[in-house]
Amino acid sequence: MGRLIGILLVIWLVIGGFAAFQRGYFDDAETNCSEASDIALNIVAGPLNYAGVNPKVDCADLDVDTPEPSE
Repeated sequence: MGRLIGILLVIWLVIGGFAAFQRGYFDDAETNCSEASDIALNIVAGPLNYAGVNPKVDCADLDVDTPEPSE
């Protein structure tokens, strides 16, 4: 049973990676927080992308404290 779940998980992630590739997320070598989170979310969402789900993450919504540069 565990082996079947593992195989299904790998297939799920491969489909998600292919969906992210089709959307052109891997075309740009320069990536920011929003793009990286969109790529990860699309890979995890996997086959749901083909059902019309378009996951996006706005880094402004994340409560991340980044240090400010000194003057």
